[in-house]
Amino acid sequence: MKKFLFLFIFTISLFSACSSDKTTTYYLIRHAEKDRTDATNRNPELNEKGLERAKKWSSYFKDIQLEAVYSTNYKRTIQTATPTAKSKNLEIQMYNPNKMYDSIFKANTNSKTVLVVGHSNTTPAFVNKIIGEKKYEDIDDNNNANLYIVTISGDKKTSKIVKVD
Repeated sequence: MKKFLFLFIFTISLFSACSSDKTTTYYLIRHAEKDRTDATNRNPELNEKGLERAKKWSSYFKDIQLEAVYSTNYKRTIQTATPTAKSKNLEIQMYNPNKMYDSIFKANTNSKTVLVVGHSNTTPAFVNKIIGEKKYEDIDDNNNANLYIVTISGDKKTSKIVKVD
């Protein structure tokens, strides 16, 4: 009985130690350049430059082992996420920008490497929510090149911005 108890405690301790080594990495980007020909269109598609940038994002993520791709439910974000998701054989999952980084999202992305495509105001807000501080401001409306990288390992959270032109 003592051997069984020792084995049980050892197994639980080993499992706890291994699970605490898990790292979650988020790559967050704003959608690529949108069609601005109709200022009243609240759900425009990407323009030619945006379609090219979406392909460039796919190339950027080529050697990164993404396990999930998230997008808001807008044409421009979905079109930005599509080349990368297709190249990884992943289905794009929708998220509600009003419920960013809630307990369900955290649980579904824990210990994974994830791409999140959003907007000029939601992407920095999402990063701020993940890191638990107001570090990043809204993205300028002409900036589609910011890549935010957030890494969570145990209780340690790091973030940075990389410009990808």
